Amino acid sequence: MDFSLTDEQELIRRTAREFTDREIVPTARDRSRDHVFDLELVAKLAAQGYLGAIVPREYGGAGLDYRTYGLVVEEVGRGDSSIRTVVSVQTSLVCSVILKFGTEEQKRRYLPRLCSGELLGCFGLTEPDTGSDAANQKTRATKVDGGWRINGAKMWISLGSHAGLALVFAQTDPSLGHRGTACFLVDTDQEGFRPTPLAHKMGLNAVDTSEIALDDVWAADDAVLGTVGQGFKVAMTALDSGRFSVAAGCVGVCQAVLEESVAYAKARVQFDRPIASFQLVQAMIAEMRMRTDAARLLVWRAGWMKDQGLPNTTETSIAKLYASESAVWCANEAIQVHGGAGYADDHPVERHFRDVRVTTLYEGTSQIQKLIIGRAETGINALVPS
Repeated sequence: MDFSLTDEQELIRRTAREFTDREIVPTARDRSRDHVFDLELVAKLAAQGYLGAIVPREYGGAGLDYRTYGLVVEEVGRGDSSIRTVVSVQTSLVCSVILKFGTEEQKRRYLPRLCSGELLGCFGLTEPDTGSDAANQKTRATKVDGGWRINGAKMWISLGSHAGLALVFAQTDPSLGHRGTACFLVDTDQEGFRPTPLAHKMGLNAVDTSEIALDDVWAADDAVLGTVGQGFKVAMTALDSGRFSVAAGCVGVCQAVLEESVAYAKARVQFDRPIASFQLVQAMIAEMRMRTDAARLLVWRAGWMKDQGLPNTTETSIAKLYASESAVWCANEAIQVHGGAGYADDHPVERHFRDVRVTTLYEGTSQIQKLIIGRAETGINALVPS
């Protein structure tokens, strides 16, 4: 693996950083305070090519490899995790699996509109009683003439209230367990699809998160993504891509709070000298830098393996686990460096801490990532009852 970036990657990274500093950072605090999901900003993301970064140009995407995509996501995440969530959901959870499992007609129908931002997508896997146990879907799909009727509920669905397309995972035959799961491409513009925005979240206040009720929702036969029974594989493939994106965004948070801590420590004076001269403050900053670099290299490794077509589920889990835990740690330490000032949203470290906390929970908790890594090392699946 070459650690250097190509001229094109350097340009894309610099462009993403400039875009983030110009379009995302200036309004991040107010959007979070006011719980505003800015669709105009989403349109600007689309215009940059960020909503379909890894989709080939023939389907309207930017045609980037994963490592380059990771650079973009890191920069967007450095500015605002809420906006990074839009990129992650649209590109990694929705576009990537339509690209891999979709028919040519499905790709032509959905991908150009998703990449352009004309259509937003959401990923309907999690349910009120189904989180880490993703194979145990309570939502049911019943076969009828010409298609399927879907009934159930989904929970914690990013973009759920604004998506025109929902990837809905449902059980078609409970006796088959996860082998009965299917993924349906669902048009949300129907009476039975009822999203309700979730309020009072700890963070990610500038992006829509919803609960979705599904009451006789219709999906035609040609709306199955992949095949009936392949839904669990579709979900795990999406999560492999999504975890990479989350990890890259967490590196961005690490970088953001490191930069904020250095600037504040050099400007803040106590005992007649900047607190950056205090040994314990430097120790915190040094640890932030170390964790940021380590997380970034793990993300780059996972991206490189994806680009080489190598199996990478374990390496992606390692990157997601380490980067998310490091981002929470770095954001917490950044508040400590800022002292009382870090406890208010006058400084962005407070928002970064609230926003990044969820990354150790969604798309596989830290504990689930450890079980994935442990399974790879021991050959024993701890998720399967003995």
